[in-house]
Amino acid sequence: MSKIRHKKSTKVRSGQARSKPRKPHILHLHSSFNIGGKEVRSAQLMNAFGSRVEHTLVSAVPEQMEARSLILPKVKVTYPNDDEFPSLQGKPWPRRLLKVAKALKSYDLILTYNWGSMDAVMGHTLYSELLGLPPLIHHEDGFNEDEAHKLKTKRNWFRRIALGKSSGLVVPSETLEGIALTTWTQPIGRVKRFPNGIKTGLYTKPPRADALRVVKRDGEQWVGTLAGLRAVKQLPELVRAFAHLPDHWQLVILGDGPEKQTIRDAADALQISHRVHLPGHVEKPEKFVGLFDIFALSSKSEQFPISMIEAMAAGVPIAAPAVGDVEYMVAEENAPFITKAGDMDALGKSLLELSKDDNLRGRIGAANQAKAQTEFDEAVMIDRYKRLYASAMGQEI
Repeated sequence: MSKIRHKKSTKVRSGQARSKPRKPHILHLHSSFNIGGKEVRSAQLMNAFGSRVEHTLVSAVPEQMEARSLILPKVKVTYPNDDEFPSLQGKPWPRRLLKVAKALKSYDLILTYNWGSMDAVMGHTLYSELLGLPPLIHHEDGFNEDEAHKLKTKRNWFRRIALGKSSGLVVPSETLEGIALTTWTQPIGRVKRFPNGIKTGLYTKPPRADALRVVKRDGEQWVGTLAGLRAVKQLPELVRAFAHLPDHWQLVILGDGPEKQTIRDAADALQISHRVHLPGHVEKPEKFVGLFDIFALSSKSEQFPISMIEAMAAGVPIAAPAVGDVEYMVAEENAPFITKAGDMDALGKSLLELSKDDNLRGRIGAANQAKAQTEFDEAVMIDRYKRLYASAMGQEI
């Protein structure tokens, strides 16, 4: 009889309202939140999850929050100030890490991004059992200039320990996957390689000549790039590599950052300032990337640059150094124009060779576009992240 009474007491009568499950609340801890690859992807996922998920977002550098503009109004996001959430910067002393760990407790999932959030990862590993903390998934998308050529030994040891109780380590590239498995000694089941993705269909529409602050005139051809204007991007070197192209070619560098004047000085020194344009940061790259006749990268360090996928989706050939996964990302036809890392003369030769042959650029661009649509579409990426996050929380998104 006791069993029967128990069943009746829990039965929901016809017409009785059922309580809705609580929306999952995800905490995002970013090294910074200016617009870049990881920030764009984070906004993509938040937009895809829509009103089904609530978010709290913290930047280790509070003044760097430019990527907020990418998040749709329908997405509920709170941005706590310094009084509401402890700083992610500081010495990793146990008392400070405990304070950070306590701030993680009220969420359903913790997502951390790059080295700037690693103290929170360490705090989670040290105190997760004591405090009953939610699961944590870390994301690594690449390195700043201080680790562009060689990873720092102390940071490697710190990462090995800090990631010890994470529910996953997500990387976008084969290069980072290898580092995670070997240098950081992470178990193979913890490391997930999810290539970044975009809505490739948006990039097939021909752009307007006046889509940017710089208008593309009849007879002009453009080498273009999208990048933060930072030293690691080596954009003054790109100016020098571009300088040998014929006069009707223009170089358009989209982005903002501290290297803007250095880039202008390089153009002035070569007397090509009238052919080098810096319109600043521009949103919605699908509206203008197709204006580029060649897409160029010159970075010391990349992993899996979204800007390159955007150019490929628009049917543009690529000239770039073989950093990160760049040489694996492009179509086979584009491979000869991916040069040895650090060899700016070779990059200049690739630009010059591509500039001479319209048909060659067209063939390579078409092959790049086909590969982007097959392998790097946003829908595939979103599904992978959605399943991983839901599995870690034990709750559907």
